[in-house]
Amino acid sequence: MGRNASNSRLIAAQILADWLENQDFPERKLLEIKHDRAFIMELVHGSLRQQLVLTWLETKMINRTPSILTRSIIHVGFYQLLFLNNVEIYAAINECVEAAKCQSNGLGAAKLVNAVLRRCDRERDEILCGLKNEPLSIQLSHPPELLKGWMDVYGEKKAINLAEWNNRPAETIVRVEKSRVDIDVYLDELRGNDIDPIIHTSSGNETFIIVPRGISVTSLPGYKEGWFVVQDPATAKSVDLLAPKKEEEILDACAAPGGKTSLIASRIQNAAGLVAMELRTDRLPKLKSNLDRLRFNSVEIVQGDARNPHKALGSRDFDGILLDVPCSNSGVLRRRSDARWRINADRMKKLNELQYEMLTACSKILKFTGRLVYSTCSLEQSENEFLIERWLSDNTDFYLEDQVKTVPPESNMDGAFAGLIRRR
Repeated sequence: MGRNASNSRLIAAQILADWLENQDFPERKLLEIKHDRAFIMELVHGSLRQQLVLTWLETKMINRTPSILTRSIIHVGFYQLLFLNNVEIYAAINECVEAAKCQSNGLGAAKLVNAVLRRCDRERDEILCGLKNEPLSIQLSHPPELLKGWMDVYGEKKAINLAEWNNRPAETIVRVEKSRVDIDVYLDELRGNDIDPIIHTSSGNETFIIVPRGISVTSLPGYKEGWFVVQDPATAKSVDLLAPKKEEEILDACAAPGGKTSLIASRIQNAAGLVAMELRTDRLPKLKSNLDRLRFNSVEIVQGDARNPHKALGSRDFDGILLDVPCSNSGVLRRRSDARWRINADRMKKLNELQYEMLTACSKILKFTGRLVYSTCSLEQSENEFLIERWLSDNTDFYLEDQVKTVPPESNMDGAFAGLIRRR
């Protein structure tokens, strides 16, 4: 890559190009970035969130189809010029032009990038004004079907607020682990390191702290000591419903990366009897690492499939089961910037089939007096209320005792759903 090796715009564009061409998960590549990581993450996530706006503008300004990489460089440039207030215009355009030169047709691509971005800069106000005349799905950069579904359920105003919430960068939030450190002691420790702690308004029984922007989690006081874990307050709702007890046998059926597992372990004071099961072998090290850092050494980690838990767990049954199923992630689109573009009818059908299968399988290892919490980070009724309703109609020996749903931004936390299921 030569002189472009440290060009952050080029690195961001290459990640975007991989996503546009292959639907590669950008987060995996972002984790490998060492240089200028925060800025590159902003460019990638922001460009992904605003895909419909950037594509709309591209079609207005370019009358030919450039290469995937050139398109991505232009999108990165568009995003900076339209949505970032702290970027230097000259640097944004110049670095994008330099990034374009790395291709075989470098000079031609660079001329195109230069012309298009300079025009975007000149016509910025006109562009933003024209955008207001486009359909809401383009203005808000959300799939039309997804936005319409939210409008049908929540009404137009709430749906628009939700979409706008999704387009803002997500806060990093940590839960203070009360078994490891006193809350007041930890708050004083943060202040002693010139960090002004902001306690999340929806902390409830736990203390959640919003990490100031620009501060990495690993640099916070107490990281190595296991004083906190990265976790949104919404994730605690399912554990609240489960209400695990120290003397019980508890299963977290889809455990990685371990946020909910750690909260259960905290609630039962790290007592034996908690099993964390995870299907994907590539996620097991992260699960173990998080639990080890938090000193939750009594948790039994098992590789296994929630569709067939007997294979990993034998004849064991459980007093409480947390089943946090794979889902569309529609409640965490701030954090999963690419997820909105993966939501379609075919994928939702496959997810619903998987969710139903997991619920059926896990219900069979529940003790007669036990309870199962089905949870998602989705807002979609087809994955939540409707799926449970359908499953209960087919499994009449169970009933829904309680449920909770958090809907941003009014909840001031991620979107999530949890339903408490018991035997009759």
